[in-house]
Amino acid sequence: MPKVTLTTLFVRAAACPPGRAKIDFFDVDQRGFMLEVRSSGGKTFYQRYRNERGRERQFKIGPADAIRLEQARRKARQVLAEAVLGPDPQCRRQELRSIPTFSTLIKEHYLPFAKNTKRSWRTDETVLRLHILPAIGSVPLDQVPSSAITKLISQMREKGYAAGTTNRVLVLLRYIFNLARKWNVPGAKENPTLGLNTAPEMHRERFLTAEEARRLIAAVEADENKAAAGAIMLLLLTGARRNEITQARWEYVEWEKRTLLVPVSKSGRPRRVALNGPAIALLRSLSLTASSPFIFPSAITGRPCPSLFFPWRRIRRRAGLNDLRLHDLRHSFASFLVNQGVSLYVVQGLLGHTQSRATQRYAHLVQQTLSDAAEVVATAIRAA
Repeated sequence: MPKVTLTTLFVRAAACPPGRAKIDFFDVDQRGFMLEVRSSGGKTFYQRYRNERGRERQFKIGPADAIRLEQARRKARQVLAEAVLGPDPQCRRQELRSIPTFSTLIKEHYLPFAKNTKRSWRTDETVLRLHILPAIGSVPLDQVPSSAITKLISQMREKGYAAGTTNRVLVLLRYIFNLARKWNVPGAKENPTLGLNTAPEMHRERFLTAEEARRLIAAVEADENKAAAGAIMLLLLTGARRNEITQARWEYVEWEKRTLLVPVSKSGRPRRVALNGPAIALLRSLSLTASSPFIFPSAITGRPCPSLFFPWRRIRRRAGLNDLRLHDLRHSFASFLVNQGVSLYVVQGLLGHTQSRATQRYAHLVQQTLSDAAEVVATAIRAA
């Protein structure tokens, strides 16, 4: 370990002796400051020091062809000061290097966790892949600012995304950063979603009229995709959720009880979907030619169709109901019941709501039914 007076001229002329991989030249004026010269011709400044435990460490300052000698000296003195006052500068560098990017956090921590704990993990994966990762995926975890999340939400709103979608992005980000803090992931000391509020959601209420229902049924019966058409018809007849029908198996049909078992519902518990006469008739007609364990298998894959997107788009266009969502069939099922005088308590049971407030959105239909009944009395009195 030769000691020399490091000067700009020496740094420029220094060479590695033949037969050696590298040589270290230590400065006589500044303790621990050194120049490493390699056989390849590369040269790098380092500073050696002892940490609080008395162990010798070496801090890489940078290549000699990128920083000047005086710049390297100043940085070396700073490293020595930090080593004396604490914390260990090398530990700080290692800590910074250990901080993952947001996409690494998702790949190595969140998605493996979500797959084992959340039935809706595929929805999270889609939201992350389409919206979040393109915006902040390459950013280290400790450098994701609140402004970046605010910008992402604003851009989504400008593109026409509904408040429900942007809120899902914000809630998912908040959940992920809270988990990262719980797991002590490096760089996850702060949650950048803190102080950001979700937007008020407009609950869209779209109910089929009797005439619209007739048009929809005609379009369903005429559709060429019989499996998808049958699933859509059963959604209308039962008010079930999409996955409760598309994932249904023949073994779940309880013919004598006139119910369809849902082993794991949205609440996480099993529930039974009541089957009325037309629903039973539909299922019996399909059972005559069934060759799959699934009630509504795809003709191509034999597996359930996950979204019904394309057949539903085709059917609603034929029916002239372009604004109708598939989930509106569930709302329409409830509205038909309420308008026929069925109590909200019974509707709650048929829809599988665990909380009564989820069913309260149909309360205004009860009032409308009462008002219509009152008008019947008024009409009768006028006629008398």
